[in-house]
Amino acid sequence: MTQPVNGKFEMPALPYAAADLAPVLSAETIEFHYGKHLQTYLNNLNAALPGSAFEGKSLEDIVKTADGGVFNNAGQFLNHYMYFMQFKAPSAGNIPTGKIAEAIVREFGSFEKFQEEFQAKGAGLFGSGWVWLSADASGKLVITQEGNAQNPLTKGLKPLLTFDVWEHAYYIDYRNRRPDYLKGLWQIVDWNIVNNRLGA
Repeated sequence: MTQPVNGKFEMPALPYAAADLAPVLSAETIEFHYGKHLQTYLNNLNAALPGSAFEGKSLEDIVKTADGGVFNNAGQFLNHYMYFMQFKAPSAGNIPTGKIAEAIVREFGSFEKFQEEFQAKGAGLFGSGWVWLSADASGKLVITQEGNAQNPLTKGLKPLLTFDVWEHAYYIDYRNRRPDYLKGLWQIVDWNIVNNRLGA
């Protein structure tokens, strides 16, 4: 999905129905956030590519090298792609397993300490953006705050998990309660996807 098809990028197919993430994220939120916001970034990106230096390049390559409007739309498309693809139906007590679980304990001491730091950085990011868990070249896990359309790829990191803290991601369901939104998302993280990203 991060490779263009016939010169254009396409909307990713969600691995769940719009209502499947409730009550953490409502069907209305998915319909607006995925169906309208993500579609707009995609349309803008595809409109900017023909005849540009980025035509035919992967989404990741565009994000690493572009600037201005192309970067903003490519970054937001990639960020949202990773965000929406990492979820599954809610389950109480949803915790990581496998290599990502081991790495989290190694770097942060416990999953609970990692959650606290991740949520604090998400809640504390001023304005719009993203909070990310990534791995550096040595495999060490790091949490970063990325404003607007930024992605850890631009810092040489491998992005693994992200929570969107743009207001449009949570306002329908949580109004201005960003911390409650961040806390709820743990119930729907598909840790198998995060493990796959770590191993890629």
